[in-house]
Amino acid sequence: VQLQASGGGLVQPGGSLRLSCAVSGTIFSRHAVDWYRQAPGKQPELVAFITSLGRADYVEFAKGRFTISRDNAKNTVYLQMNSLKPEDTAVYYCHLVVNERPFWGQGTQVTVSS
Repeated sequence: VQLQASGGGLVQPGGSLRLSCAVSGTIFSRHAVDWYRQAPGKQPELVAFITSLGRADYVEFAKGRFTISRDNAKNTVYLQMNSLKPEDTAVYYCHLVVNERPFWGQGTQVTVSS
């Protein structure tokens, strides 16, 4: 199972980015997928998840600003991030579990700075 995250970059406060996570090596449509992030010097934290049926949920800081979605035809999960703040700066990772084994993408850096 491989997860390839992309879409990070440098953006000004208030800007937007869309992260993508392309999944291969498993039947993508059967799995929930999460996005986590890790800021420098901090523990990883959950950002959002989407179930195999497309139900999404968010942690508090992401509600109203971030949207997670999936395209099963493309084996890809997206994280649309709007109204970005400097405190959103982190490496963002996608994650899923297959047969009780966790798999992680390589991470994509998001930097929010003026």
